[in-house]
Amino acid sequence: MFDSRDDASKDGGFEPVYVELDWYDGPRGGLADIGGVPHYFRALNDYARPGDPDDEHFVWPAGQTALAWECEQWAIFVEWNARYEAGTATPDSHPGHGGVNIRYDELTRLLQPHRMMPTYARRMKVEWRWDPSPTRPRYHTNGPGYRASWRPA
Repeated sequence: MFDSRDDASKDGGFEPVYVELDWYDGPRGGLADIGGVPHYFRALNDYARPGDPDDEHFVWPAGQTALAWECEQWAIFVEWNARYEAGTATPDSHPGHGGVNIRYDELTRLLQPHRMMPTYARRMKVEWRWDPSPTRPRYHTNGPGYRASWRPA
């Protein structure tokens, strides 16, 4: 897991993204640090391309328990994805289908209330910075291969 408290200042304000929960032409939902604090993010407009003027996100804090569970579930996905990319797993074996991985299913149930957007969610804009390392895979147990810089919408 990233230790983001010092990383953002070293990376021009770009902070870790821990988990990618949704993707459509770019990150649409997940869990990332904002000001050094883990937050869920969800795109306001699912079809806005990253960087478009209308690409805004709702954000809300995620507690340490939710962060730990999200990272655990992400690690299960990353392990499956590595097998999938190696040709030893099929799309049908994806843990998100339910009934494939008992712990993944349990985490999905535990995380459901945390992933629900609260009425106090804030709107923010984001800039994504992709990891330039050719040796780091897009999906890694430390998070997806990009970081985020957030500002008020």
